[in-house]
Amino acid sequence: MEDILAVYLRPYDPLRPVVCIDESSKQQIQEVFDELPLKPGEPVKFDSEYKRNGVSNLFMMFEPLRGWRHVKVTNTRTSVDFAKCVKELVDVHYADVEKIVIVMDNLNTHTEASLYKTFPPEEAFRIAQKLEIHYTPKHGSWLDMAEIEFSVLSRQCINRRIPDQETLIKEIEAWGNVRNANAIKCEWQFTTEDARIKLKKLYPTLPGSNYK
Repeated sequence: MEDILAVYLRPYDPLRPVVCIDESSKQQIQEVFDELPLKPGEPVKFDSEYKRNGVSNLFMMFEPLRGWRHVKVTNTRTSVDFAKCVKELVDVHYADVEKIVIVMDNLNTHTEASLYKTFPPEEAFRIAQKLEIHYTPKHGSWLDMAEIEFSVLSRQCINRRIPDQETLIKEIEAWGNVRNANAIKCEWQFTTEDARIKLKKLYPTLPGSNYK
C-alpha cells in the first residue's frame, strides 16, 4: 500500500507517466419490445423483458495527472488480451516516453509473463523494458485510480441497457472524448501518513512504536 501511495506522490513527469490499469465487464442487453407509449410528464419506459447479447471485457487505461483515459473493449479477458492492451499502451499512446509507471491489481493475467505468451521473446522483452509495474496489495484494489474512473464511466455512460458491442464501443468512445477534451484529472488525497493513522490496525505492533 505504501509503495502505491509513494508513486501517487511523484510530481508529474511526461517522460515517466503514471498510468492506472483495471478491468471490468459489461453485459449487452437487447430490448425485446419497443419502448412503451409516452405519457405527458413521464420519462421513457421499456418493458422489463430483455434478451442477453453477450458480455464484453473493458480495459481501462487512465493517466490521472494528465486527465487522459482510454477504454479498450475486447471479447475476452485472457493473458493475450492484456498483452495486446499493454503493447498498444507502449507503441501507440506512449511511444515517446522513457518509462510507463503502471499501477494495477494482482490479477493472474497482469504479468510480464503474458507478454511472453503473446509475442516473440525479443518483442516481449522490448515492451517489458518500457514498464515500471507497481501492484496494489491484496484487497487493496481501491488504491487503483482506474477503478475510480470505471465508477464514473458506469454512472455517466453504461449503467443502462446497451444492445451490442458496437454500440458499447461508440458510447464509451464518446464519453472518453468528452472527458479527455476537458482533461478531467483525479487528484489523490490519501497519503502514507493518513494510512498509518486511519489504517493502523494493518500495521504490526512493535515495542516503542507510535503505531499501536
